[in-house]
Amino acid sequence: MNLLCALYGATVNWRNRLYDRRVFDVRKLQSPVVSVGSISAGGAGKTPFVMMIGELLKQRGVDFNVLSRGYGRQSKGVRQVDPAGSAQEFGDEPLLIARKLRVPVIVGEDRCEAGRFAEEKFGLQAHLLDDGFQHRRLARDFDIALLTARDLHDQLLPAGKLREPLSALVRASALVLMDGASPDRLDLRESQHLWRVKRSIVPPQTKEPCFAFCGIARPENFFTALAAAGVQVTGSRAFRDHHAYTEQDVECLYRQGQFSGASAFVATEKDAINLGEFAARLRPLHVVPVTMAFAPGSAQAMESIAAVILRDTSPA
Repeated sequence: MNLLCALYGATVNWRNRLYDRRVFDVRKLQSPVVSVGSISAGGAGKTPFVMMIGELLKQRGVDFNVLSRGYGRQSKGVRQVDPAGSAQEFGDEPLLIARKLRVPVIVGEDRCEAGRFAEEKFGLQAHLLDDGFQHRRLARDFDIALLTARDLHDQLLPAGKLREPLSALVRASALVLMDGASPDRLDLRESQHLWRVKRSIVPPQTKEPCFAFCGIARPENFFTALAAAGVQVTGSRAFRDHHAYTEQDVECLYRQGQFSGASAFVATEKDAINLGEFAARLRPLHVVPVTMAFAPGSAQAMESIAAVILRDTSPA
């Protein structure tokens, strides 16, 4: 571990100890909070997991909202996401969640204030806290941490993508393993839930040659999934995560697609959000959803989550 990683790790450990000892203030909302997060900076599948949990809660008739920081947005303060709005205004992932789940999504740098806004406007609803594992200022009733196989061998920032060491996972109420992650290297509490999920894509139903592009944390996963699904990919291009596409980007993609022999383009739902009105220039554009589902053996996961929510929202 290099010096910068050691300094970063020491700072993280110091911060966590202050929260553990209640030196730092922890605020609690009136309604239950279920947090979804990870120890890595991007690529763990938090947004698809939030949407999966949201759909399962809707099936059970549970009222809830989603609280998010709104990473990458140009606006400030607490705001309710307008599904007809833009990624620049609300952030790409909150906008995607609002469009897919059709529930209130509130963005705010201070998730406590975002939650209070939601409670004042919508009353007694459960809160899904998106990317909340490190947001310890807000108390949560159930803490879910996602872990990929890559996380098990990664380093702390800035050399790697880990925001916290593996030992921090002991805080989680439930640990969700994906992409072949194994719990063998983890020192977990007996009371912790251990679940597994599978994520996949819904490949486009087309036989035409496609040029693939994306601006996500781990683009190689998307390109590999397309190939495995039998999509004819003539070329690909990766942008940084949350990339806000410009007119120049789209013109370059169009030329690259033509040069590669593609007659169509393929990208993720998050890219379609970030393309905005520029998406019309890349027709035909196949937008690929990322899906997630609990693996066999984790069927009781939602019962554990719903039990916490219903316990804390039931009339006294």
